[in-house]
Amino acid sequence: MFIFLSKFLPVFVYPLGITILLIVTAVFVKKRPYLQRALLITAVLILWLSSTRPVAFALTRSLEQQYRPPAEWPAAEAIVVLGSGAEPQVPPRTTVEVNKAGDRELLAAQLYRQGKADKIVVTGGVVPWLNPEDMPSGADSMAALLQILDVPPEALVLETQSRNTYENALFTRQILAESGEQRILLVTSATHMPRSVRLFTAQGFTVIPAAADFQVTDADWRLLFVPDLEVQLFNWLPEAGYLHMTTTALKEYVGLLVYGWQGWL
Repeated sequence: MFIFLSKFLPVFVYPLGITILLIVTAVFVKKRPYLQRALLITAVLILWLSSTRPVAFALTRSLEQQYRPPAEWPAAEAIVVLGSGAEPQVPPRTTVEVNKAGDRELLAAQLYRQGKADKIVVTGGVVPWLNPEDMPSGADSMAALLQILDVPPEALVLETQSRNTYENALFTRQILAESGEQRILLVTSATHMPRSVRLFTAQGFTVIPAAADFQVTDADWRLLFVPDLEVQLFNWLPEAGYLHMTTTALKEYVGLLVYGWQGWL
């Protein structure tokens, strides 16, 4: 039940969910026009600001900059990849496909080819109420993609039961406890890394963060401060992509709060 509620309830604190709640509330307060107007104005402001480049970039960068890549990756006993950056091979797909988080698998394959570790653990299961019946696990799809990237199957260890990041860390600990690996290169998206590092450290791992899938580059950030009217106009125009970035960043902050409350960090 906790897993379900942890994925369902936060929707209503994200910009789109809050906006819908405010609009629905405004419908039921028609007899109080000032309150109704305030609710609608607030809804518009939240949706607009959350959909702009400055807000999306600021929130996203605040997470991504915590673990910038080093000049040289150190060696580890295992590479652990949190999933999934791969879409499963289900009709009409003829093979696994790469989604936006597929940079995780690209970086993991690169680290493996560089000899940073001789084992890759891919971790990710299926959330029943979010995925169709008989959907392959995230770990299965990630493993298939890594093999396309020339990682041999004997180098892969699959953890297929986890439904959230806490379970990623817990079940990976159980798997690697058998062979004794403790020092890991942890591969996930840069926005997801702050929460992931804390969870895996709490499980006793020595974590080397290997962040991928950076959304805000240094050049992107400088764009916010260009003294050009046309650039600034586009900075403040709403776009669905920026709303998604804002929501993703807020999801991580909510996750840090909830996981901390649970004592998992």
